[in-house]
Amino acid sequence: MADQSAGAESGAKAKPDAEAKPSGGIGRSEPLRIAGTVLMIALWVADLLVHHSHVQKVLGFVLIPVLVHVAITDLEQRRIKNRVTFPAAVAAVLIGIVLHLDGVPGQLVAGVAVGAFLMLFAVLSRGGLGMGDVKLGVVLGLFLSRYVLVALVVGLLASSVLSLGVLATRGISVGRKTAIPLGPFLAFGGVVAVLAGPWLLSAT
Repeated sequence: MADQSAGAESGAKAKPDAEAKPSGGIGRSEPLRIAGTVLMIALWVADLLVHHSHVQKVLGFVLIPVLVHVAITDLEQRRIKNRVTFPAAVAAVLIGIVLHLDGVPGQLVAGVAVGAFLMLFAVLSRGGLGMGDVKLGVVLGLFLSRYVLVALVVGLLASSVLSLGVLATRGISVGRKTAIPLGPFLAFGGVVAVLAGPWLLSAT
């Protein structure tokens, strides 16, 4: 009986550790979270300094912590949680209604368009893209409107470069089986769009 009890206690203790490091993720990382917090503050400061409209500044200020959180959870758990994306989507629309009602249709069109594009990508890739990435794309569209094009181009290009690097270093057979989370790359593209989206689009 004592051995069985000890085994049960050992199994109970082992369960949290298994949950702390989900399959495919790196597990909870305090250095990553600290770095994310520092980065978020730096990006907030940058958002306040760039020459954008007050609406863009507010939307960027709210979007930045969402992107940092999504990047961290996708690296740690390979998950982009609904409890983050859904409130963020609602916040984007509410901010638009309060600060720039005329821009809300553009927000909605961008959100739907990006969501549809990534959904098609997910279907064609047969699991290569998760629904969390699709929902993140919708959020980016709602926050960035037409500047979401910058986020998509930058994010997908960065992801492609890393994928090619993995194929080159690990070989095609192994590289094709290596899972690369897209969330951090979309988040990176979103940050670029927040800080430089208007300038990049006007320069093209």
